[in-house]
Amino acid sequence: MIDRYGNYFSLQSRAISLSSLSQMASNNSNTVHNRAFHDPHRWVVLAGFGGVAMVSQMLWLNFTPLLSDIQKRYQVSEMTALFSLVLVFPLLYVLFSIPAGILIDKKGYRFSVAWGGIIMAAFSLLRIIDTSFYCIVAGQVGVALAQPFIVNAIAKLASDWFSEEQGAMANGLGTVGMFLGMALGLILTPYLVDTLNFQMAMVVFAGISIAAAGFYIYADRSPPPVIHSASSASQWNGIGNLLKNKYLILLFFISFLGLGFFNGLMSLIEPLLAPRGFSSKEAGLAGSIMIFGGIGGAAVIPALSDHFRKRKPFFLLSVLFSLVALYPFGTINNYTAILVLSGAIGFFFLPAYALLLEMCSELAGETWTGSATGLLMLAGNAGGVVVPLSMEIVKGDSGSFYPALILLLALLGVAMVAALFLRETYGIENAKEL
Repeated sequence: MIDRYGNYFSLQSRAISLSSLSQMASNNSNTVHNRAFHDPHRWVVLAGFGGVAMVSQMLWLNFTPLLSDIQKRYQVSEMTALFSLVLVFPLLYVLFSIPAGILIDKKGYRFSVAWGGIIMAAFSLLRIIDTSFYCIVAGQVGVALAQPFIVNAIAKLASDWFSEEQGAMANGLGTVGMFLGMALGLILTPYLVDTLNFQMAMVVFAGISIAAAGFYIYADRSPPPVIHSASSASQWNGIGNLLKNKYLILLFFISFLGLGFFNGLMSLIEPLLAPRGFSSKEAGLAGSIMIFGGIGGAAVIPALSDHFRKRKPFFLLSVLFSLVALYPFGTINNYTAILVLSGAIGFFFLPAYALLLEMCSELAGETWTGSATGLLMLAGNAGGVVVPLSMEIVKGDSGSFYPALILLLALLGVAMVAALFLRETYGIENAKEL
């Protein structure tokens, strides 16, 4: 009897001890993670990431304002120049977004961003060889390969270094670098080519790339106190589980519509404004103001979302205001009003991207944030290819871009309706391991 009860109490004592140790380990992990959330160095890490992300977007759009010159310089067609130097980015993003997400979940965002930055800088050097169109194409292909390994990491970085109360703001500030890179690619490239020459402009961009990659590697040389990683054996099972989450599927669908809308609108601005008597420079200024408006919005709206601890209402408002402003932007003849509307669309719509990233991270959980972000970006970049091509189809031979404007309105309308069925993701219990 004594032995039996003695064994029983001994087993109970061991169980309690193991439970206590497990609780102590959990509390210690939470303490370490909370310390990361208050470490001032996290802002340096975010700034380093923002710099690399900015350069990746800048190199993507380097040749967009130079397409006519590229055609004359290398005797290639408009379609060849467009696909080889610009559209290669969303196409390769679709192919490499999921592998990038898996790598981020397995090795951590630091490994992915560091090597992505090194590859980006190396291939930016290849673009200096301006005697051959194919050297420039090879350089763009290399930079395009690196981009998903950089951009997809923002949500993982935010979950490793920032608390949920700062998650949307961290994603928003990370995307500020991306939007700034877009604007600089459109504005700075023609200026440098006119002031220096084509080859020296590529030298400047290569120098910026090397500096950005070097600064990031130095700034993020120490890992965060807690790293959420997935085992290689469970990688594909995790992706399968992500695809079973109906709210994530809805987010991926909205990403397809949203990034498709943005890419379509940016490619539509010049032909949309030209029939109303506005020059290509005026159209370019409208596009730049839209991006700078997005930079302002990305610094404000996600922070408000964090403050009020709500994601869905701010996402819905972002899409709604963009929907309201789009039609007058595409039809009125007052240029000042067009610039104001352009800034308003950027201010309200582009922060929705940061909210999408944070909602995706909250639904997927910290371990699977990289893979979920990869799927989100895959859907978005697929939309970025499909929607501009669809706009060309609906335009037809008439030359009028009004049907394309209606298509963009329809896309935003569908995205608005789809967003109504999303659940509020802030503080959800679903953010656990799949």
